[in-house]
Formats: sequence, structure tokens, C-alpha cells
Amino acid sequence: MWNQFFLLEEYTGTDYQYVGKLHSDQDRGDGSLKYILSGDGAGDLFIINENTGDIQATRRLDREEKPVYILRAQAINKRTGRPVEPESEFVIKIHDINDNEPLFTKDVYNASVPEMSDVGIIKTALLNMDRENREQYQVVIQAKDMGGQMGGLSGTTTVNITLTDVNDNPPRFPQSAYQFRIAESAAPNAPIGQIRATDADVGVNAEMKYSITEGDGLEMFGIVTDKETQEGILTVKKPLDFEKRRQFTLKVEAANPHVDPRFVYLGPFKDVTTVRVLVEDVDEPPVFSRPAYVLEVKEDVPISTVIGTLTALDPDAAKNPIKYSVDRHTDMDRIFNIDSGNGSIFTSKLLDRETVLWHNITIIASEINNPKESSRVPVYIKVLDVNDNAPEFAMFYETFVCENAKAEQLIQTLSAIDKDDSFGGHKFSFSLAPEVAGSSNFTILDNRDNTAGIFTRKMRYNRHEMSMYLLPVVISDNDDPIQSSTETVTIRVCACDHRGKLLSCNAEALIHPTGLSTGALVAILLCIIILLVTVVLFAALRRQRKKEPLIISKEDIRDNIVSYNDEGGGEEDTQAFDIGTLRNPEAIEDNKLRRDIVPEALFVPRRTPVVRDSTDVRDFISQRLKENDTDPTAPPYDSLATYAYEGNGSVAESLSSLESVTTDGDQDYDYLSDWGPRFKKLADMYGGADSDRDS
Repeated sequence: MWNQFFLLEEYTGTDYQYVGKLHSDQDRGDGSLKYILSGDGAGDLFIINENTGDIQATRRLDREEKPVYILRAQAINKRTGRPVEPESEFVIKIHDINDNEPLFTKDVYNASVPEMSDVGIIKTALLNMDRENREQYQVVIQAKDMGGQMGGLSGTTTVNITLTDVNDNPPRFPQSAYQFRIAESAAPNAPIGQIRATDADVGVNAEMKYSITEGDGLEMFGIVTDKETQEGILTVKKPLDFEKRRQFTLKVEAANPHVDPRFVYLGPFKDVTTVRVLVEDVDEPPVFSRPAYVLEVKEDVPISTVIGTLTALDPDAAKNPIKYSVDRHTDMDRIFNIDSGNGSIFTSKLLDRETVLWHNITIIASEINNPKESSRVPVYIKVLDVNDNAPEFAMFYETFVCENAKAEQLIQTLSAIDKDDSFGGHKFSFSLAPEVAGSSNFTILDNRDNTAGIFTRKMRYNRHEMSMYLLPVVISDNDDPIQSSTETVTIRVCACDHRGKLLSCNAEALIHPTGLSTGALVAILLCIIILLVTVVLFAALRRQRKKEPLIISKEDIRDNIVSYNDEGGGEEDTQAFDIGTLRNPEAIEDNKLRRDIVPEALFVPRRTPVVRDSTDVRDFISQRLKENDTDPTAPPYDSLATYAYEGNGSVAESLSSLESVTTDGDQDYDYLSDWGPRFKKLADMYGGADSDRDS
């Protein structure tokens, strides 16, 4: 039947676009057949006249969206609905037309090209394009299809072109000369000022390196490059002195370290400027002639002896006078002093090399007109030795000699020391004191090696006749002047066996360890025992007197009489009891304990509620009685007795423990009148009661 149709894209007509016609060999033109279309876009994009088989496109097609459509067609009998032949497949191809202009992949392109470059893909229209004149360019590029023929479409894009920098500009100083001022007191490495050469290039092409090429201050100044600002920083290398030189002239060079060989002909890529440095005068402190002084003095010099002189000068042109002083923090004992005018150091106390060998002090030199300007210098004073100490025994010597000792027997070897120095070594000589040289029972033999031996002069010694000998020994040195001393050796006579071993000796210290005697120990022990007994007795007495028993009669523990050592003061005693306290319970002192006895234990007092002023005294007392009955810490106060039950009306009936009378009428109170005025009120009360009853 058929296999393909062709259709142009982008149809712009108002009617449906005709595609082609399908026809079956079984179609006799009588309208008995019906054509059916299926596949890509059938019924929507493509429709078919079911009677004639004409195919039409309902809308404009775009080949760039879909270039080929595959459909299937079939003819069926309208009456029976059966196909008259098998289904056939066909293809509709969309023919392309020039309906799309060329498109660049980017809207804007960015490109860079070194300045002064040769030709390339994008050619420069001008020779030697200079970035320093213009850095950015914008170019519009157009692309046409169909080889640029008429009817073709075109597209455009923008290309931003940046000229990159090359080192084609040498550095230049904006000034031919610079001038800076610096104080002469400036410390080394202190900055003086900055200079900067300009370079039209950027980045590494604009980097600078500064150097001092010539001048009269090459050794005094230096220059470094600040990598951030590309400035040259001029610095001080050595201390300046206004009095010696007041001005320096330098030649400073700035150069590009990265030079492009292609542009050497544009050079030289460096520049030179002149820098003048003016030194300013400042008031400087005095300067000593030396950084430190070492002096020597003999230890036997008298006070006020000059041991050396220091010199300090004002370096300024004014040459101000100098005043000297000793820093007393370095000479707390005030051993030395200094003449404030000429700097002579002298002693103010006697010296002793054996005590302090070196003295380290600090001398201060300050300007008289401006004391703030001062300087310090250390002074090391060595005290030289003088033979002013006599030799002495190296230790305390206490020896013994046996009763059965033989003549010329060595009993002790002596040695000596000397506090003084001896450059050639000490040489000591030993001898007996002249007053005992001829009568001593012992002799001294000098060994010529700074030691000596004590020998016996006779045979046998008797400790009962002489138990101890004191032997004076003279020790001398050989220095100038000769010094000597007399030392004493204690020699005890002791009993020994035939081998010379010590058996017994009057000197207990030779055979017993040092300590207290037996009598002293016994006395100390007795004192301790007596002290302990005294403490125990005192504690026992304190415990017995601690508290007297309140109960006199123990026949009935429930009824008791409380007795006190003091009597009440009666009506004249205004301090005994204050009835106002009952009316004002808030005035009662808290935590008040008995004063007549020492309480056995302290308890935390109970706080009772406050009673209103209108409370009846009877109710108040009743409340307090109940509280004290249950309070184990409530003691009986001076004249107030506390009972477990109240008076008459109690179920316990009478609380009297006397049991001597049964009624009040049996008791005679006339004796109260004999007790004096303090009991007059009580006598009137009870005496009056008897009178009332009698009447």
C-alpha cells in the first residue's frame, strides 16, 4: 500500500496541513470500508478521513522536537467491523527548514591576553596595546549559518577581553630627595621613616627591593621592604651620637626583582633617590668610663680608706656636672661610701675577708641639673687576705693516758687549721707553752707536716694523785706577720690492761655516753609522780564540791525540803523577785541558769509562747508550773520552789512532809518576830492570821 510520507515543518497556513492519502485495494468506492489510524500522534496530531483515507496534520510541527512519526493504518468493513486486510505501518518524516539561528554556548565570554602580545585567534587592531592605558575591552561576535548566504540566520555573543600585566614599567621615586629626623637615643632597629617608589605595573611586576647603595652612613642605617605596602623602611643599625655626627646622606635604590627579558629595552628597571638623616640632640644620662669595675682592698685597711675611683661624664654638649652615690639596696650594711663629687670609693666599716670575700655594689651617676638622667655601673670589690687569724686546733682534743704507760709513748696526734689564705700552703709549728716546757709530764713532737704528736715523758701515772692534766700547746704559722695561739689539750689518767685498753677512768665522759645522772633521773621521776597525785586529788575535790544534795531526808522521795545556803532578803530585798515580771512575761531573760550551782549539763532551752498582758496571774503561774513540771532542765530559782502539784485542792491533798501538825492552828509563828526587820512582813501576815482565828 504505502510506507512513508513527507511533511514540512513550521507550517504557517490556516487550514490543516495535508499529509497524504491511504487507499486499500478492497475499496470499490461504495463507502463500505472504514479507515482507522493509530500510532504516534494518531487522533490528536494526525487525523484521517475514515471514508476517503486522507491524512492531515492538525498543528505546526517542529523537526527539532521530533523528526519522525511512526503510525499504523487498517481498512475494516463498516457492516461487519472486520478488517479487509492486515494492518500496515508507515512513517511520516518531517522535512527541515532553516528556522533556527546559530546559538553560542555562553552569553558572555571572558578572555585575557597579555599586553603587548602578538596576533592570535582574536587579533588586536592596534599595535602595542598598553594595559596601563586601558585594561578592559568588550567585543561582540556574530555567527551566521548557510555560509553567510542570503536567507541564513545569525546569533551573537559578547567577549570581555582583559589585558593582563607584564613588567614593562620601571619603578620611579616621586621625589629626588627625602629628609628624616631621628633622636640620638633611638634604639637599634628603630624605624626612621618610609619611602616608596611608584610602579604602573601590578602584582609581582610591581614588587620592589630597596637597598642603600652608597653614602656616609652605610654601617649606621639599614632599609627593609614592606611586602604589603612595597615601602622601604629606613632603620637604625647602630647607636647614634649627636655630639659625634649630626647628619648623614644616603643613596637608596628601588628595583624590580622580576624583570621580563622581552622588555629590557624599556629599562633600567630601577631608580635612585637621596635620603638625608638629621640626628637630634637629647639629654643623655652620664656614661661611665667602663661597663664594670673590679677593685681590690686588703681586709686590714682602716675606715675611710680610698679603694678606687670611678669616672662618668655627661655625653651632651652641655657637659653637666655629675653626682655619684651608692645604691643602698646593694650595700645594706653601708660598708662602703663614695665621694659624690670625684667618685672615690672608700670604706665606712672594717672589713673581714673570712666573713665576706666579695662585695658587689652598684654606683649611680646622675646629672646635678637633671637627676632623672642617671646611669648605673656594677662594682666588684674583692677583699684581699691579711694574716690576721692565728691557727687553732682542727677539733677539741680530750685524750687519756694509761697508768701503766711507758715513757716516750704516743698518746695523741694533733692537727690545726687557719682561717687565713695561704698561697704557698699553710705551715704550722707546734710546741709546748714556755711556762710548762721544762716541767710538763708530756712532750710535743712537731712532725713538720702540720701535725704533731703528744708523747709521755715518764713511766707510770697515778690517777689518785693526778687524775687530769691540762697541756698548753702553742701553734704558730709562718706567714707575715706570724700569728700564734695557745690551745689546751685535756689528758685524763685512766686504768688500762696490759694491752693498753681502757678499763676505768675518773672521767665518766670517756666511758659513758653523755646523759643525766641517776640522781637527776630519780628526782625528775618523783616530781612527775607528785604532780600527778596533786592533779588527781584536785579533781576529786572538785567533783565532791560540785553539787550538794537537795534532799535532806530520803525517807520519802516524793516529799522533800529544798535548802539553800543563802537567805532571802525579805521585803527590803528589792532584787529578790519582781512581780512586774509576771505581768510582762516578755521581759523574762531567756536561757537563765541557776547561779548557786554549776549545771551538770546544758540543754537547748524550750521557747514558751508569749502570754498576753491581760492574762490573769493565776493562769500564767499555772501554765508555767505545767511547763516546768515537764522540763528536765528547769532548776529551782532562788526563792521560787517548783512542785509537781499545786496547793490545796490537789488530789494529793497536803504536800507537807513535816507531819508534825494537822492544822495551821497547831503551828506557832511567833518566832518570826525575833528574826529581824527583814521578816517583819511575814511575821505580821502569820501573826495576824492567828489573831483573826482567836477572835
